[in-house]
Amino acid sequence: MSQEIATQQGKVYFSKEVISNIAGIAAMECYGLVGMASQKVQDGLAELLGRENLSKGVVISSDEDRLVIDLYVIVEYGTNIGEVANNIIDKVSYTIKNMLGLKVKKVNVHVQGVRIGEAN
Repeated sequence: MSQEIATQQGKVYFSKEVISNIAGIAAMECYGLVGMASQKVQDGLAELLGRENLSKGVVISSDEDRLVIDLYVIVEYGTNIGEVANNIIDKVSYTIKNMLGLKVKKVNVHVQGVRIGEAN
């Protein structure tokens, strides 16, 4: 499945992987986010994904020509999780609209875990 934009010169198609990568990178710019998590939590442990696997923590679907984006994240201990989630929602929606010109219906943030900072 891909998303398309019709212009006067023709059509532009965006693959799910491109949209997922852009959404993941936009989310990673938010304060309090440690990283993207795998979509499945096994034995109560969420796997932190590296930068090269950001799209594995993002699920893209469409509803009436508008995107529904699900992000699976791990947040930093001590941050306001609700505020971090709201910042992620705003940042991802804004980035997808401005970079790709696609309409976003909803961004869902699934907090898969909390990471405690490294001891110094």
